[in-house]
Amino acid sequence: ENEQQALENLKKEVFDPTNLPPSWIVGEDCCEGEGVMCHNLTRHVIELHIRNGLYVYLPRYDLRINNFDWLPSLSNLENLEMVDVDLSNVTNWLQVSTMLPSLVDLSLVNCSPHHIPPLLLHNFSSLETLNLSCNNFSSSIHKWIFNLPSLVSLGLSVSNLIGPFPEGPVNFTSLRSFRAGFNHFNCSLPRWLVDLNNLETLKLRYSGIEGAMPREVGNVTKLRILDLSYNNLNSTIPNWIYRCQDLVSLSLGESNIEGVVSNAISNLSSIIGIELFGNMLSGKLPGKLSKLQWLNLSGNLFKGEVFELFNSSSFLWVLKLRNNSLTGTLPESLGQLPMLEEFDISNNRLEGVVTESHFTKLTQLTDFYASNNNLTLKMLNLSHNQFVGEVPTISTPYNWLMLLGSNNFSGPLPLVSRNVFEIDLSNNSFSGGLSHFLCETNKNYKFKFLNLEGNDLSGEIPDCWMNWRKLIVLNLGDIKLIGDIPKSMELLKIDLAENEFVRQLPPWLGMKFSDFIILSLSANRFYGELPPEICYFKDLQILDLANNSFFGTIPRCISNLTAIVSGNKLGEAYIEYFDHYYDSSEGNLGERAMVTTKGNIYQYDKILASVTSMDMSNNNLSRDILLSFTSLVGLRFCNFSKNHLTGRIPNGIGNMKVLKSLDLSENQLSGQIPQSLSSLSTLSFLNLFYNNLSRKILVSTQFQSFNSSSFQGNDLCGPPLFANCNSGGQIPDVDTEKDESDCWILFNSKRRSVTPVPIAMTVLKGCKPLQSVTLVPTAMTVLKGCKPLQKHHQVGYK
Repeated sequence: ENEQQALENLKKEVFDPTNLPPSWIVGEDCCEGEGVMCHNLTRHVIELHIRNGLYVYLPRYDLRINNFDWLPSLSNLENLEMVDVDLSNVTNWLQVSTMLPSLVDLSLVNCSPHHIPPLLLHNFSSLETLNLSCNNFSSSIHKWIFNLPSLVSLGLSVSNLIGPFPEGPVNFTSLRSFRAGFNHFNCSLPRWLVDLNNLETLKLRYSGIEGAMPREVGNVTKLRILDLSYNNLNSTIPNWIYRCQDLVSLSLGESNIEGVVSNAISNLSSIIGIELFGNMLSGKLPGKLSKLQWLNLSGNLFKGEVFELFNSSSFLWVLKLRNNSLTGTLPESLGQLPMLEEFDISNNRLEGVVTESHFTKLTQLTDFYASNNNLTLKMLNLSHNQFVGEVPTISTPYNWLMLLGSNNFSGPLPLVSRNVFEIDLSNNSFSGGLSHFLCETNKNYKFKFLNLEGNDLSGEIPDCWMNWRKLIVLNLGDIKLIGDIPKSMELLKIDLAENEFVRQLPPWLGMKFSDFIILSLSANRFYGELPPEICYFKDLQILDLANNSFFGTIPRCISNLTAIVSGNKLGEAYIEYFDHYYDSSEGNLGERAMVTTKGNIYQYDKILASVTSMDMSNNNLSRDILLSFTSLVGLRFCNFSKNHLTGRIPNGIGNMKVLKSLDLSENQLSGQIPQSLSSLSTLSFLNLFYNNLSRKILVSTQFQSFNSSSFQGNDLCGPPLFANCNSGGQIPDVDTEKDESDCWILFNSKRRSVTPVPIAMTVLKGCKPLQSVTLVPTAMTVLKGCKPLQKHHQVGYK
């Protein structure tokens, strides 16, 4: 009842405009109030927590308590915590608190209690935690605080304490944590403070400590956290620190420390964080710290190389070494720090080349600073990340690669230094036209490779390539371009796929760009006949004209594509490129091409030099496949599907010994499958689906491995189809004499016609009438637009 009354009295003393602190209602169990905790058995109040903003964010000191007269009635209270509660009117807060015989934890954080009294009127022997942080006492720290024998944790940070620590001796044998940073002690560190045997945490950052640290102290081996940063210690690092084998965090930054870091620092086997920045430390960098996670040695006088440091710990996530005198090269072992997020080695004397190997495993890296060294950057690869925003003007005095593809960059294309010789800005959200990027300059660029595919660019390709004479590879795919292809280009590869070009293929293309090695114009709206001038591409190895509206025949001169005929590898300029980028250890991005083969689209890069491909699928090409086509004996991937090709598959196709993929599906080819096709041991994909081919499928190990779908929609028989062949290698005749009441007719799903021949068929559903056919004895209907339901060897429609 006394405790219930005490809490009701407390409520009367609380000034709260929102009425949101604990609501102790008269006549109800006080233990049900918010912020109140009672003993499970005795039901005495043992904890009281009052926090401004615990239930709603209030302006500071909207919650106010005017006196502590109610507190002594809570005689069993063990824990009293108040945070952001205005106690400025409570002048007797300490005297009343000492009247609680069971009080163990007292926390009055940011409460502005009255000054700390110099003397205690009652014994405070039970107290284990005292936290008076974030107040404004404007007084010295009194000795009684350091004579609480049971005290384990003392917090006095940011409390405007003034003057020196009291002189010893002190009765602080149980203390494990002392936090008193951001005060104004203006004295040296007392020896008794670092002589406390049980001390684990000592934090005195920004506390006005002056003078040298004690050189020799007692047993402080339990110390785990030591923070004396931003003081004026004016000393070297004392040897007793190196004996703290349990130390996990050492912070002595900006504390006027000089001398060298002893090799004995390797004794700190548990250390995970060191901050020694902004001092005058010299010598070599410390090493052999296997658990280190963050290290800040910036703003010192360290010399020598950094190699050993990078080999010391794989757990580093912050490494700051700026403003020293470090020399040598940047070790490639930097790239083996998978946890590294922030790295700063600015303002040193490092030299050498920074390559991609320096960043091999830095998947967590967010900040990298290396300015004001003598480092040379040959490549910047930020591709496949989530960078956003505009890219500013890119300027560099060195020849280098810049790879920014597959991010979320936006805005206009950036202006680029003439020394950049490869740039990849693909798969971003850059917008606008190309003229600003390509034409508004009088520089002679060293560019060899330019990739802008997959952006939101538009407009025409400007005719200002006279400044880009060294350009070899140009990729402008999937950016909504229109207009003409400029004659001023001189390239080995151009990719204009997935744009909006509507025109005939200009005849001059083959004559002007006879050195083309890769030409991709797929998924546009090119139309007309293929000009014979495309046969001038003597070095062409990859030709992609798929998904356009070309018509007419495949040019007879196609056998003039000598690179595909001979199977030669890429031209001299490309070979130089591949040797440099794929045979080196630099791991650069290199060139790549998309090739449709085996019914899928594959990306080729490292073996691109040996790829030969021709894709004219999904056009309106017609007539025979000329015998001259079979002269392309170096062709590896061929796709002529979805055209209107007729006639037979030329028997000379067996000469194409390196052919790996052949797709002639959905044409009107007829006759037998040539026997020579079975001799192509390299052929791993064949699609003859939906033609007019007939007779028996070739018998060979190669052909039996192909899926039956490769042969469906023809008049073929034999494995892997279910339709058997007769002795003549044809589908046998079927007996059509049936009972008039049960007459069946066979339906050929490719030719949309009625036939009495039992071929491998598909049961159909959802069919639409095409024409009515009378066939005795039952009137039947030929169907179109059917959907497969299930497969059968012989199917009839009743």
